[in-house]
Formats: sequence, C-alpha cells, structure tokens
Amino acid sequence: MPLTEPFDDHLPQEDPVALDGVGNPDDNVVNDPSDAPESTTDDGAAAEPEPEPTLPEPVRQRIVTLTAAVLPTLPTDEVPVPLRRVAKFAPNRRARLGAPVIAAQLTADPLFRQRVTARVLADAGDLGAAVVEGTAPAAADPVEVAALAYLARPRGWRELIDASGAAVRAEADSAVVAELVREAEQRATRAEHDRAVARVEADKLRDELARVREELGQLREESRQLARTLRETQARERKATEMLATERGRAARASADVDAELRRARARLAEAEAAAGVARASAKEARSVDDARLWLLLETIGQAAVGLRRELALDPVDKLPADFVADAFAEQPGSAPAGPATRARDTDDPARLDQLLALPRAHLVVDGYNVTKRGFGEMSLEQQRKRLITGLGGIAAQTGDEVTVVFDGAERMHGLPPAPRGVRVLFSRKGETADELIRRLVRAEPAGRPVVVVSSDREVADGVRRHGAYPLGADSLLRRLARS
Repeated sequence: MPLTEPFDDHLPQEDPVALDGVGNPDDNVVNDPSDAPESTTDDGAAAEPEPEPTLPEPVRQRIVTLTAAVLPTLPTDEVPVPLRRVAKFAPNRRARLGAPVIAAQLTADPLFRQRVTARVLADAGDLGAAVVEGTAPAAADPVEVAALAYLARPRGWRELIDASGAAVRAEADSAVVAELVREAEQRATRAEHDRAVARVEADKLRDELARVREELGQLREESRQLARTLRETQARERKATEMLATERGRAARASADVDAELRRARARLAEAEAAAGVARASAKEARSVDDARLWLLLETIGQAAVGLRRELALDPVDKLPADFVADAFAEQPGSAPAGPATRARDTDDPARLDQLLALPRAHLVVDGYNVTKRGFGEMSLEQQRKRLITGLGGIAAQTGDEVTVVFDGAERMHGLPPAPRGVRVLFSRKGETADELIRRLVRAEPAGRPVVVVSSDREVADGVRRHGAYPLGADSLLRRLARS
C-alpha cells in the first residue's frame, strides 16, 4: 500500500514524497534539503538538533542487519561512496564487516537513511505502517520496533526506542532471572540427589559399622584366646630357658675339656713341628753342602776348559793336515801340481756345520742377505727372506738349537711369514749394518757357548772368530738346506 514519507525531526521539513509500488522514492521530485526552512523556536532562534540516542546492542545490530540487507537493492548512485564496497560483500559478511561504516552513514546521511527506511518499511508491511504512525503493537518484537522507529523516526520515535530498550532490558533481566531460577532448581535437584546419596551412604556406613562391631567382638575373643596361648607359650619358654641353661653348663664343661685336650695336642704338634724344622734344617744344610760341591766341581771344570782354550789360543785353520802333506809332495820334482781340489773346504762343508750344531746349546747366527744372494739371488728380496726363514725353521726343529737370522734394514720389512718356532728374525737399525749386529750378538753370548756364524764375508768371519765363535761359509748352510 502507498506509504507517506516518515517524519524525521533531524531533517529539514520537506514536501511529502510519493513512493512507487516497491517503496523507492522518485528522485525527480525530491526537493533540495537546503531549500527547506530552518526550524526555529518560539522566540525566533534556531533550535539545536538533539543528540543521537544510545541504542541497546540488540537494536543496533538489528538496524545494521536491516540496512545491510537492502544495500544491494539501492541504485549505485544512491549508495554513499564508503558503502559501495560493502554492498558487494556476501550477505553474511556485509553486516559483520561493514557494521561501523553502515552505522556512521545512517547517522551522518539523513537522505541515505530515508532511502533505506523506505525499503525497510516496505518489507516490514503492517508493522512498518504502525511504527510510522507512532504506535507499536503489543505482540511485536521490541527490538524490531525500536530498529524501525530509529530508521523511520516518526513523532515520538525516541519514546519508542526507550520503551523498546526497557523491554529489551526487562527481557534480558527476565532471562537472567530465569537462568538464576534454573540454576537454583538445578542446585536444589543436585542437593536432593546428594541427600539421597548421603542417606544411602549412611545406610551403608551403618551396615558397615554393625559388621565392624561384629568383627571386633570376634577379634576380642581371638585376642583372649591368643593371650591364653601366649601365657602358656611363655611358661614353656621359661622351662626351655632353664633346660638351655643346664645344657649350656654341660656344654661349657665339655668345651673346657676339649680346649684342654686341644692345648695338649697343639703342644705335641709344636714339638713335632720343631723336630721337623730341625730335620729340614739338617737336610737343607746337607743339600747345600752337596750343591756347593757340585757347583764347585762344575765351576772348576768350566774354568779349566776356559783356561785351556785361552792358553792354547788355537784359531780355526784353513787347511787340514792332509793339505800340508799335499803341498810337500808338490815341491818334489816330477810330482803332479796340486789342483784346487786338494785344499780343505771345512768352512763350506755341511758336515762341519752338523758337527757344530750337535754341540750342547749351540747358537746358529746367519748373515741373511749374504746367504740368500749367494744361493738364490735371482728371486726378489721378499722371496729370498721367506725361503731362508722357512729352511732355518726346519734346522731348528731338527736340532733344537737356537737360530738367529740377521738382515740389513733400518725398519722391519713387510711381507715376512710368521717366524717358525726357534727362529729369531732381526733387522739392523738405522746407521748400523747386519755385520755389526752379528758381532754384537756374538759378544753378548757367554764364554764357552758354541756360537756358529754363517757368512762368506771375510770381515764378519775374522771379527766373530776373535770373540770365540765358529765362522762358516754361506755354502755350508746352502748345502745343508738343499740336503734337507
């Protein structure tokens, strides 16, 4: 139905504006607000506009929601510039994000508010017409009435807003009271339940108390029985204690007898130990005399042998007596010249080596590279060492003698096989030759021990001979190895 323009006491008085069927104002008939006469008081002075009322929060939210709903229906030129971007938001975001801007424009732009009000009142129907007439149906929502009154602003709209605010507050207070009543009812229900539970628990406790009292009576009876049993046990314990004291006296007397017998046995044992000590001392003294005699005899024999060797000062010879005979025959006319085979080769004879190794506690010292280069020099040094050490292991196993092989080298060589049992492998240190190491080995041996040095080096042979060793050539060892 056709509606008249709502009264707004904040706007200058204008001519009534006719609305079309959908509630949109005709922009061609709107007079310029600046042409409207300014409201005056009775004495002719200009009246100050009244301040905006304080709206309850539900009313403010409803006004923003109504305005946000009609924003997209307004032509773009009728929407204020700050709200044009808000009008493009989704419906659920438009009222939530654009609320501050919408509220500000409704307060600052009366023309925009009138355009919004026309569409809101058209949507509100009879309720909107009633609000425009300044009345509010009793069954209407006070929040909706206050929102429409704020937008339409008919005569007495502030009273409608105040009445709606009071109704909202009364409803809120009623809701609070209802909530308090509900909480009180819930507390009363819980209290009744707690009382019922307490009664049940009290019944249980009474039953438990009766049971405990019964058990207490049983325990008291058991305690009386235990007391009687305890008294009987204590009586038996006193009797057992008296018997124990008697037995302890008997055991003490028996222990005293045993101690006396033990002391007599210990005395006899001490006498026997003293006699045994005297016998051990006598036997030890006799054994010491025998040991002294034996040591003196061995020392005398050893010193005699050493003295005889020093007195004779016999060095190993290069020729045997048969060689001298052959030389003598060579000086006679007509005799055939002596050939190389007539000279003695004792230093290269393996039989000579066997004889020396058969001596007790003989020590065989081998000049390693001197022997290997002479016997199998076509091999690499590693193969030479392996072959020589393996052969010396067989000699050590056969004779049981000590065998030492010496190689030149400032540090231990790699690739050596594990040394066989009884074979010692040595390398000369930096700044020392194998010949010097061999001489040191010979000097370290005690006087009188047979030491056999295998080397074809003349300096080595002469050096070890001066220290009492037996020098042999490398060929004797090579033949001995070939034979085995």
